[in-house]
Amino acid sequence: MRCPKCRCQDDKVIDSRTSRDGSTIRRRRECIKCRHRYTTYEEVERTRLMVVKRDGRREEFSREKLLTGIRRACQKRPISEQTLETMVDKIAEQLGNEYEAEVTSEIIGARVMDELKSIDPIAYIRFASVYRRFEEVTDFVQAVKKLEKKSDTATIRLPGI
Repeated sequence: MRCPKCRCQDDKVIDSRTSRDGSTIRRRRECIKCRHRYTTYEEVERTRLMVVKRDGRREEFSREKLLTGIRRACQKRPISEQTLETMVDKIAEQLGNEYEAEVTSEIIGARVMDELKSIDPIAYIRFASVYRRFEEVTDFVQAVKKLEKKSDTATIRLPGI
């Protein structure tokens, strides 16, 4: 590690702490030569995960691209940015843990839809309409019907009545 002030490579670590999620380590360092203090962050470098598209093309997985697509589906919905960030972090971590080199775009889309379904049904339908390439109104109606919960109309007798 080089000191950002004098570029000397000799330093000492004053303090080390892991992040809340345990993915990074924060280190406070002090340059031995000029006594300047600075902070560094360490994180595990994973192998690049490639996404196999529907047409067979491959491109590097992009957390930002995933977040942008989810933001579009959640536009003008009461969903916080923190919720979206957490969702993308969860999906990216799952994919990194389960797939070494390649993952299909279908798997990523299915993960997003599972998450959106539990958070906001409107955002789920918006995402599904693009992801599943709805071409007719009937496709859209079928997706909405799958979301409807069947209400239980049976009356249950209470004990003692």
